Amino acid sequence: ARTLQGRPALRLALSAIGGPRDEALSVILSLGLGLTVLAAVGQVDSNLRRAIATELPDRAPTYFFLDIQPDQLEDVRTRLTDDPLVSDVQTAPMLRGVITRINDRPAREVAGDHWVLRGDRGVTYAATPPPGTQITQGEWWPEDHAGPPLASFSDEIATEIGLTLGDTITVNILGRDLTATIASLREVDFSDAGIGFVMALDPAALQGAPHTHIATVHAGPEAEARILRDLGTRFPNVTAIPVREAIDRAAAALSGIAAATSWAAAATLVTGFVVLIGAAAAGEPARVYEAAVLKTLGATRRRILGSFALRSGILGAAAGLVALVAGGLAGWAVSRFVMQVPFRLDLGSALTIVLGGILVTLLAGLAFAWRPLAARPAQVLRGRD
Repeated sequence: ARTLQGRPALRLALSAIGGPRDEALSVILSLGLGLTVLAAVGQVDSNLRRAIATELPDRAPTYFFLDIQPDQLEDVRTRLTDDPLVSDVQTAPMLRGVITRINDRPAREVAGDHWVLRGDRGVTYAATPPPGTQITQGEWWPEDHAGPPLASFSDEIATEIGLTLGDTITVNILGRDLTATIASLREVDFSDAGIGFVMALDPAALQGAPHTHIATVHAGPEAEARILRDLGTRFPNVTAIPVREAIDRAAAALSGIAAATSWAAAATLVTGFVVLIGAAAAGEPARVYEAAVLKTLGATRRRILGSFALRSGILGAAAGLVALVAGGLAGWAVSRFVMQVPFRLDLGSALTIVLGGILVTLLAGLAFAWRPLAARPAQVLRGRD
């Protein structure tokens, strides 16, 4: 109460909010949906951009090389490792295969339309776990394993399609079905744009199968052009993918998606603004009467206008804050569980949402404030008698 002393415009605004004829609920509902979508899109977009701009380039390789023939592998590795500006080189054999059966049943009957079953997937083999491998269940096979085929599978995807240790999975590679037993599950991180295979087999399982190798290289910016030129000249069949360019293209594509979603949310916001205008128009007679009473009690037009503006601003701020909380939670959920990137509240986007709610309600409220201010108290009050 002490806070409101000496602030009659604020007292009038707060006393009007929640009254029997107040439009607070309609204002919050009409603006809330559009602002919530905008808030969610803004938070997801900013966090995804931050992850792409700051985290991914530090972990992502400079180049991804494909189609390295087995007899070229050592020469490629030598050229890259001898370069003083190259900090890391990783290579792996690669074949393509289609998962056709799980536990001797058609794969789609077991896992439905999971993305790992759509088309062929990269398959590799290794006698020992690749550097950085984190096995979550089971054990890697011995280096000299020569028994029935064994496989190591992505832990996350195995859970999604119902695979456990000891299950069998059939992969069609080069037209030949190969059935392997799941010997281990491991973490596979695709977010760093490095080498990552959903499935790895023991070397004996793919002995004699024609295949190529892939490689990733981390190098300084000064070495990028030289590496590309040298490998392109010596190994013209090898395909080089500049990862930084791919990241930039992905960021541009995501920006376009966010912009399209924002326009859709803006359309919802326009609809809410129309509803808000309707609510303001419907409440105009009540404000005319309110202004007449206040004028009779000695209130000036400036004070009455200030009361109307504060009322609209408070309602807009409430709608913006509600939308910010709901949109922020939605943005956190999408960032954390769908995009799998760290979430941090974007204060700029949050402030824009709250200010947007205030501005929209102010425009709608003040658009219908002039008639109440211009009305003559005697005529209005006489008409109510």
